[in-house]
Parts: sequence; C-alpha cells; structure tokens
Amino acid sequence: MAANNPSVFLLSVNGQIEGANFPSYDDLYCKYCFVYGQDWMPTTGLEEGITQITCKGSQSSHKLIWNFPLDITFKSTNPSGWPQLVLSVYGPDVFGNDVVRGYGATHIPLTPGKHTRTLPMFVPEPTWRLQKFTSWLWGRRPEYTDPKVVAQGEGREVTRVCSQGFVTVCFNIIMKDMKKLGYDSGPSNSSNTQSYATTSGWSTDET
Repeated sequence: MAANNPSVFLLSVNGQIEGANFPSYDDLYCKYCFVYGQDWMPTTGLEEGITQITCKGSQSSHKLIWNFPLDITFKSTNPSGWPQLVLSVYGPDVFGNDVVRGYGATHIPLTPGKHTRTLPMFVPEPTWRLQKFTSWLWGRRPEYTDPKVVAQGEGREVTRVCSQGFVTVCFNIIMKDMKKLGYDSGPSNSSNTQSYATTSGWSTDET
C-alpha cells in the first residue's frame, strides 16, 4: 500500500565540479555544501566536501580542472526549500595565506537528466576605504563566516560584492515519486547548459 501511495519523493543528485576559470589566480581548491529547507533530509551521500588543489594547465584556455564528484540523495514531502549547491573557492595570496577567491550558488536542476551550470563567482568588498587599506596591508579580504549565507536572500541587498571567475558544475538528476505526489517535474532534458548570474540582487562591481 505504501508503495502505491508514497508520502515522500526522492531527488538523486550526482555529477561533478568540473573546473573553473579565474584569470588572475592559480593553485585553487573548492569547498562545497548543500543548503536545503526544513522538509528535506539527505538519505545517502555527502553534504559537503573539498576538492584537491589544482593549477592551470599549459593549454591556451588556462582552465583549472577538478573533476570532483558529487553524489547525494534527498527525500522530501514538498518542493519548498529545494536544495542549493554552494561553492567557495580558495587559494594563496602573496603572503602564502589561503584567502577566498569566490563564492557562488545554484539551485539543483528542477528536471531529470543531465545539466551543466556555469556559476559566476564573487567576493565581498570592503565598504569603506580604511577596510580596503587594512585588507591590503594584512593580505586578508572580507569573508563570510558561514558560506551558506550565499544561498539566502536576507541581507543580500546591502552586501557589496565584486565578480571574479566562474566555476562549471555538471549534474545528473533522477527523481522518484514526484508525479505520484502531484508534482510535475517536466520532461527530461539530456543536455541542458545554462549560465547563472548568482549575484542577482547584490550590489556588484565588475573587475
């Protein structure tokens, strides 16, 4: 009886953090985590992780390649709070300290199939000149105490950010029992490539 009338649906996410393009930086690594609503619960897989450090190749593209796997399955009773992937990229400054080079976030694709997302990355900017000077002097730039704030809307409009770099992520999405619960996830798309301006709603300075 339960099989015919499920009370939850499943969202299976796997794929990889393919790589990045940061023209001004090298020797970078990426941390990831998932952010989701209170009605969601991971059943298998990893909620967070960290890639290896990688440097630019000798090819003309100078891309950073991670090919770091993602694999997690969620269960939920409703789509509210649909999971988001949050990325934080770090690398050394001139003093050898690891500093943030970019934050980005994207919702997990809403339809089954293979999807590619290119995430614009950004960093918080100092809000006044003394902060800029001390950031330069100590080799430290503003960072979020919790990267998950990137996936939240509250307070974003008062945060000044600077765009720098992109990260490409590939998703393979499988859904189970959504239609049985009355939700239409739409047709499967075997090749869905999009670029997301994740800094929408922020005050942004292009560099």
